[in-house]
Amino acid sequence: MTNFFITGTDTEIGKTWFTVALMTALKKTGFSVMGMKPFATGATATKEGLINEDARLIMQCSSKKVSYGLVNPFVCESPTAPTIAAKEENIRLDLDQIIKNYNTLKSMADIMVVEGIGGWRVPITDEYYLSEFVDRLNLSVILVVGLRLGCINHAILTAEAIRSDGHSLCGWASNRLDRVYSSGEETVKTLRKRLNCPHIADFSYCSDFDSDKLAKQIELSFVQKI
Repeated sequence: MTNFFITGTDTEIGKTWFTVALMTALKKTGFSVMGMKPFATGATATKEGLINEDARLIMQCSSKKVSYGLVNPFVCESPTAPTIAAKEENIRLDLDQIIKNYNTLKSMADIMVVEGIGGWRVPITDEYYLSEFVDRLNLSVILVVGLRLGCINHAILTAEAIRSDGHSLCGWASNRLDRVYSSGEETVKTLRKRLNCPHIADFSYCSDFDSDKLAKQIELSFVQKI
């Protein structure tokens, strides 16, 4: 069974919306699904500890109830890169423990869906990039492209980096971030020709998150092939 890693062309381009939509679509098809956001920055202090909203959504969409810390083992309050946030807040990233969490969640479901942080080349420690974490777990990668000026370059470069690192790019999704971006259709056509992998979703612009509505925009053929 395939397990997925969701990356993006940048931060704030719809990775979480796609992650939860894919989880919802898979559950509707009959799979049990667990989600994970191993690394998160930008969190709110609560009586239960720091909570990142994206990780909370993924936790709530999972097929089984688990603790927040299992889904999001590394979390910082500062909304910045993981290495910077960890130094600012004196937090140590324990990659071995994060992988143990992943394996625990994986044992609970048919399919794992893991959301990344930022883009593909984000450092998670002084020694490791995010891509090396993906490599250790042998995950298939899906790229989320936020449609806006500059995204064609970002998408092609990211796809090249994913493949040059030896990973499988099993699909990409477009997310229409801005209702006034006038080149959306041509951008999608351009990327369909150049990314050389299935275009599995084209999310229309929406201001409010609706996982069921977004799940319906994921290509059924992609879900059925898993």
